Amino acid sequence: MSTSAHPLTLLAAIVLVFLVASVAWALLARAAQVEPRVCRCLAAVNAMLSASLSAHGLRGHAPDVLTYWTADVLAIAAMALLRASIPALNSQALAWRSALAVLLPASLTLAVLPYEGDMRWASRLISLSMAALCVMASADAWQQLRRHVDRQLASLLTSPLFVISAMMIARLVESLLWPGQTTDILSSGDFNRAWLWSMLVMSLVVNATMGLLVMTQLILHIQRLTRHDHLTGVLNRRALSEAIELEHTRLQRGRGYALVMIDMDHFKRLNDTLGHAAGDAALKRAVEVLSPCVRDIDRFGRLGGEEFCVLLPLTDLAGALLVAERMRHNLEHSDFEWSGQRWPLSASFGIAEALPSDSSAEEVLRRADQGMYKAKSQGRNLVQATQA
Repeated sequence: MSTSAHPLTLLAAIVLVFLVASVAWALLARAAQVEPRVCRCLAAVNAMLSASLSAHGLRGHAPDVLTYWTADVLAIAAMALLRASIPALNSQALAWRSALAVLLPASLTLAVLPYEGDMRWASRLISLSMAALCVMASADAWQQLRRHVDRQLASLLTSPLFVISAMMIARLVESLLWPGQTTDILSSGDFNRAWLWSMLVMSLVVNATMGLLVMTQLILHIQRLTRHDHLTGVLNRRALSEAIELEHTRLQRGRGYALVMIDMDHFKRLNDTLGHAAGDAALKRAVEVLSPCVRDIDRFGRLGGEEFCVLLPLTDLAGALLVAERMRHNLEHSDFEWSGQRWPLSASFGIAEALPSDSSAEEVLRRADQGMYKAKSQGRNLVQATQA
């Protein structure tokens, strides 16, 4: 690619890329329903960048308020929306506060800066604002991915966003080291032409990267659905069984574990009295109450119906007893109300510690199950253990 292309031609090509990308994201959001909230945001980001650059190219031919302040604010607003939309990849709320914290002061400052004469400070403010927003978006995207994939893959997927950040920083540094050389993206300097070529390439790469991030999150969401209980959000029976089997293979290397079996008390009576919707709500409430007792290394799963199990790695019988008793106490003192009627929640707990003599995880599960039935037979809302 020759860097001799006129800056206006390069600008037109970048505008076209953003415009096509905007339409593509809008179609994904409306027709395909692929992460619609994120896709709508990205459609708006590309549309605003396209509008900003189009207005910029009309400087000297259209009103200054449109080609300067509006164009500049649209560019910053686009990056602010990109930054705000990143948490939505992980089904979180949009990060409006940090985005507006950069956008609003920058917009107000640009409104009082002159549209003629020395434009260096306006150029620096735009570059600084967009760089800050892009760095935040890049770091947030990396953190979101790091929860699900390894460090190398997260870094690879988010690298184009970091490159865009570096380009914004480079433009800011260039204006500080060589003031007056590149205050406008339509200038004919070599740095500016190289920067525009880079922006053209990165506009394609970043949109492709965001598409890849959306698809990655979609795949991770599908994987989560296959491993988690659709009602309560804890692990399903299959995923929990795999985790227990994996922990059992470590038993011979001195890594012990314990199991806590949980069965909700009088659950059939609750369903018969208040209805199955109330039963579902009670299960979700129970998980909400019990989950704070579970460590990051533990695994909490639903075996089916009203029965749950917690895998406690590196825990002996005494430790499992403390965890189960804390769970029992929290559940007993929790509040649950359905259609104006209060209903007491409690559960029976059975605990078991894995022993070197256990040939399989099924033996540990059987003892925990026996402890749970023992708690049921002795009046419910109890914690009981069964020795080998």
